[in-house]
Amino acid sequence: MGGSAVVVGGGIGGLAAAAGLRRIGWQVTVVERAPVLADAGAGISLHANGIRALDALGVGEAVRAAARPQYTGGTRTPGGGRLARMDGARLERELGTPIVGIPRSELHRLLRATLPCECLLVGAEVAATDRSDPARVRVTLKDGALDADLVVAADGVGSRLRAQLFPGHPGPVYSGSTVLRAITEHPVELDTDFELTWGRGTEFGHIAFTDNRAEWHAVLNSPPGVRHANPLAVLRRRFAAWHHPIPALLEATRPDAVLHHDIHELATPLPSFTAGRIALLGDAAHAMTPNLGQGACQALEDAAVLAAALTAEPTVESALIRYDTERRPRSQAVARAARQAGRMGQQLSNPLAVAVRDTALRLAPSGVTVRTILRHADWTPPSLS
Repeated sequence: MGGSAVVVGGGIGGLAAAAGLRRIGWQVTVVERAPVLADAGAGISLHANGIRALDALGVGEAVRAAARPQYTGGTRTPGGGRLARMDGARLERELGTPIVGIPRSELHRLLRATLPCECLLVGAEVAATDRSDPARVRVTLKDGALDADLVVAADGVGSRLRAQLFPGHPGPVYSGSTVLRAITEHPVELDTDFELTWGRGTEFGHIAFTDNRAEWHAVLNSPPGVRHANPLAVLRRRFAAWHHPIPALLEATRPDAVLHHDIHELATPLPSFTAGRIALLGDAAHAMTPNLGQGACQALEDAAVLAAALTAEPTVESALIRYDTERRPRSQAVARAARQAGRMGQQLSNPLAVAVRDTALRLAPSGVTVRTILRHADWTPPSLS
C-alpha cells in the first residue's frame, strides 16, 4: 500500500515518521512552523530500542557512527559518592548495542538526510484539518492546503492537532520540574561517558560526545515560569560545591548556549492515538518526563511501527488500528514508569526520604540498574518489508 502523507512537525518524531514513510514508498510532506530549522536542543541518549527503531528506518548505522557509546557512568551524590554504576558493556552484550550519546542537531541532520529537500515545508503553520471526506484529509495552511491519505501529528507536547482531535482531553500538565541544559563550548576532561547526580529535588547529568564536548542538564524542582536574567551564573553558584566535573562543565559553557524549559507531560493518557486518518506520534501522543531517557526512543518506535503497519495492512484505517493497538499500551506504560522514576529520583526532596533512597541504591545488587534499563530498552521493531 502506498499513498501520500503530511507530517506536521519537523522534530525527531516527525522526521523519523517521514523517513519511515519514504522508506515504504509513500510521498511525504513535512510541515514545520518554525521559519528556520535551527535544530534547537542539546544532547540526547538513545537506548537500544531507539537504535533498533533507527535501524528499521534506515539510519541506524549513520547514527552509530556519529554517536559515542556510553560504557561508563552511573549515579552519584553531590559529594561524589557512588550510588549505582551503569554497566554499558553488559547492556551491549544483552542487547547488541550500548546506549549512545549524540547531539540533537546531529540526529536531526541524519534524519533529514533521508528526505529530499522539496518535501520539507518550513515556516508553514497548520490552521485546521478537514476529515469530512473519509478517504482523504485536507490540511489547511495559512497560505494554501494539502490533501493526503494520512496525516501524522508530530507537533510536540503542546500539539494543536491533538487539542482539535480530543477537545475534552485536559492536555499537558506541568510536572513540577524545570530543566536547564547546554553543550559545552570546548572539550572537557571527563571520567565517565554518562552520569547523573542526585541532590534534594535536583539532578545534574552529562552526556559525552565523540569530540569530547559534552551535554549537561540540570533538572530542578521549581514553580513553572521561573526564569533568570543570567541562568548560567545561577547554576554556577548553585552547583559550585558539587563534585567534578560539574563546575568544569558549567565553566566550559557560553551563557547564551543555555536552554531553559519547564517539563510538561500528558499525565492523563489519551483514549486513542488515532482519529480517522490522523495518527498522533511522539510527544503529541505520549509526552513524558525525561527520567528514563525514553521520550525520543518512544517517538522512534512510533515511527517504525506506523510504517510497518502501513506495509502490513490493506487499508490506512486498518493500519492505524494496528498502530494504536501496538503503541498506546507500551508508550503509556513507559510514561507512567518515567513519572514514578522522577518521583523517586530527581524530585525527591525530603531529607529522610533522600537518605533512604540513597542507602537502598548503594545496597542494591549490581545488576539492578541493568535490569531497569532492559525493562524498557529490550524492544524489537517490526519489519518494514
